[in-house]
Amino acid sequence: MADLTLRERKQQRARQQIIDAAFALFAERGFANVSVTDIAERAEVGRSTFFRYFGDKQEVVFSDEADLLEAIDAAPPGEAAPDLTTALVQVCELTEQLAGLVVGDPRRWPERERLLAANPELEDRANRKLQRVADGVQGVLLSRGTDAEVAVLAAELAVACFRAGRRTAGEDADAVMPAMRRAVTLLLGDRIS
Repeated sequence: MADLTLRERKQQRARQQIIDAAFALFAERGFANVSVTDIAERAEVGRSTFFRYFGDKQEVVFSDEADLLEAIDAAPPGEAAPDLTTALVQVCELTEQLAGLVVGDPRRWPERERLLAANPELEDRANRKLQRVADGVQGVLLSRGTDAEVAVLAAELAVACFRAGRRTAGEDADAVMPAMRRAVTLLLGDRIS
């Protein structure tokens, strides 16, 4: 953060204030009973400032997604996966390296999970966002020279394992990645270390 300009630090603080205000209001009132105006007022910013950072209140729930997608795009080059097992192991390893971004703020995980469970439109949006993650992971595998069919299947299976891990972990953010790893292990058997 020391390398950021004063303006960039102010922008980060404003964005974080909006996220904090939104999650507090969602917890207090429920997602449907909170407006963008409510969030902006609680964050002590204007509506235009809110919209500078987020397209709508749903986007606040997924505020970590852009960082995750950037990190996936910046994944280090590697060897092509010769088969599905190797590709899935590579994806699992990448996911574990990015665990902090995959799960996001662990303090917000329980509230985020409650919001998704209570609001089908948020769960739908979460699924569309997971598809973008799968597309990004597929791109990583393809850039390494992995066969297209293997890359697609490995990315989709990894997302399925994440979903299973997420459901198994419930509101425990620390349990998500181990649960995902167990799902991959069940899928691959002893072929994963």
